[in-house]
Amino acid sequence: MRYRRTDPRPHPLRRPARPLTVLLLAAALLASAGCVTGDKPQALDTTCAVVVDGSGSGSANKGFDAKAKLNASIVPFMKDQHCGSLAYAPITASSKASPCHISDVDLDPPSESTDDVEAIRQNARVKAVAGAHAMLTCAHDTNGGSDVLGGIARAAEALPSEGGRTALLVVSDFEQFDPEFALTGKSIATPEARRKSIDKLIASRGVPPLSGMDVYPVGYGMSRQAKPSAFEPFDAFWTELMVRRGKARVHDDYRR
Repeated sequence: MRYRRTDPRPHPLRRPARPLTVLLLAAALLASAGCVTGDKPQALDTTCAVVVDGSGSGSANKGFDAKAKLNASIVPFMKDQHCGSLAYAPITASSKASPCHISDVDLDPPSESTDDVEAIRQNARVKAVAGAHAMLTCAHDTNGGSDVLGGIARAAEALPSEGGRTALLVVSDFEQFDPEFALTGKSIATPEARRKSIDKLIASRGVPPLSGMDVYPVGYGMSRQAKPSAFEPFDAFWTELMVRRGKARVHDDYRR
């Protein structure tokens, strides 16, 4: 809705107010220089990790395309969740024993008051993305299999259990298939079957330390989504394992 201007025209000798577009442009230029105000940008205080699925089901030709899902989600995840650091974990046949290792990245490096903090953070995010790709490549090159629970546990154990928010991005279809356990239709068909399967899965591995953690799956159950009869027991299985037993908060923000 438009309103007619009723205020008097400015006096000929009085300098008119600066157009809004000029003010916005000035603000944008100052922001790009990192000096909108004299205050340092807010600290990035979430400790984050990313888990990448290197199994065959994550390949572009055979599955949900883990690389494409990673590319689409990792930068929004780091920005949205205010990640101050990023750790890595692979999903392989035996994820916790996998030799794949990438050093954590500091996403909020120390800076001086005159530094362009956003540029520094952007460079750190570029390094973090490269690290995620390196971890995915290593996981792909390792022996086949899909120990999803082990990958989640390895990442969760790398994050502090106290002292602040933690967030976990899991790029996987969550099809658990390792030398000791296979997630089949029969193994999760009924509540009783799911309970027995979960008990078997965690008997020697334990429940990952997910309590209070925010978990963001990407590619979750993609091969089953077209059939409710296949997806619903699958979803019930992982909900029981991660939410009810693991006490995680699971979100759909990047699931697509």
